[in-house]
Amino acid sequence: MTTVEQRTAAAPAPSFPSVRDTGIDLVRALCVVAVVVLHALMVGVTVTDDGPLFANASEGTWWISPLSWLMQVMPLFFVIGGFAGWTAYRRARAQGGTASSFVAGRLQRLLIPALAVIATVGAALLVLAAVGVPADLLHIAGYRYGQPLWFLGVFLLCQALLPALAAAHERFPLVTIGTLTLAAIAVDALRLSTGVDGFGFLNLAFAWLALQQLGFFLADGRIDALDRRTRIVVAATGVVVLATTMAAGIHSPDLIANINPPTTALLLVGIAHTMLLSLFRDRLSAWSRRPGLAAFQRFVNARAMTVYLWHMPVLLAMAGGAALFAIASQTALPEPSGSEWWLTRPLWLATVLGITALVSVPLAVLETRRTPAAASGRRLTVATLIGLNAVVLLLVVGTNPLTALIAVLLILLALRTARASVTSGSTRNDAARIRG
Repeated sequence: MTTVEQRTAAAPAPSFPSVRDTGIDLVRALCVVAVVVLHALMVGVTVTDDGPLFANASEGTWWISPLSWLMQVMPLFFVIGGFAGWTAYRRARAQGGTASSFVAGRLQRLLIPALAVIATVGAALLVLAAVGVPADLLHIAGYRYGQPLWFLGVFLLCQALLPALAAAHERFPLVTIGTLTLAAIAVDALRLSTGVDGFGFLNLAFAWLALQQLGFFLADGRIDALDRRTRIVVAATGVVVLATTMAAGIHSPDLIANINPPTTALLLVGIAHTMLLSLFRDRLSAWSRRPGLAAFQRFVNARAMTVYLWHMPVLLAMAGGAALFAIASQTALPEPSGSEWWLTRPLWLATVLGITALVSVPLAVLETRRTPAAASGRRLTVATLIGLNAVVLLLVVGTNPLTALIAVLLILLALRTARASVTSGSTRNDAARIRG
């Protein structure tokens, strides 16, 4: 172990407050809303002589690149996921919880809401096909719905590996994050040298796991312990390196494009955002205690996964409704990215956010539902892989009534596998302790 590694590993263990960090919760809630807003701006609906046309309104536009610099919050979301996961796991361990009960709780919190929305979308597509909606439109709807599900799969993997990576962080913090970062860089180099974008999808693991690992450093106080000047220099360096790689053609100037496949640009964004979050953490905590912002972050964080999973079905339903209205009333819809289109975006965004919030109110209970016992580590590994296969199926094959049904069955199997075959009182207590 190097001297630097020894000093880092020897850092005092953090103390865990009895209350949540409301400043971090506020940023997480803002990230969720930013994702909904960004996806809403990408919805383009027009009606031609051949019928409705649904397209990505941002494709080929001038505004997506500068907007992506403001709205690309996924790296920060994974950093915060690491922060929250590390804190929850350490607190649970202090109360006698186990790694198995932690992972089981995370699987349930992610897969149970997913089960509901996938079943609903599959049933809706079946009904639409039965009433005569053209197959090509249903294919587009299924494709658009499935795109954001990459997050569910990657976050499921990150959370399932969190106890193991937390243990690695406690022993070799710099080696662990350094290994993940170097792996992400190697994947980028392989993709660029071969010209095969498919290699880049390996970073669905390495890039996002490295960002989650960065959240551990924020949670254990190591980043906040850096002096203010160092944090400013690190943030500025991340931005300068990012701009340089974009100018050199290594990374796209559209930060949204750097998600598919993931690139090391996301690591640079995450580093810069993490330093800024640390710098303004006290101010964010003060803002988060204001009544309006406190109510906002409590509402969103209590149903964050529900909002994420349901906002795309809401958008698709609104797009279909707009097309039907235009056809029935013989009204022309504004051309995406045109001046009239932009004038209608405030109402469009407000409607999307409002309907998504209303839908999430009754469904939020699914995020807190828990089974009484956690399975062994081996069964949890199998459960995680089954759940990942359900998501991959919808991403690769597409979402249609059949694939939705198969995904629902796989998720049910994953949830059943994640349950212990024999319930013990101690395991029930462990499962009840794991929250967050």
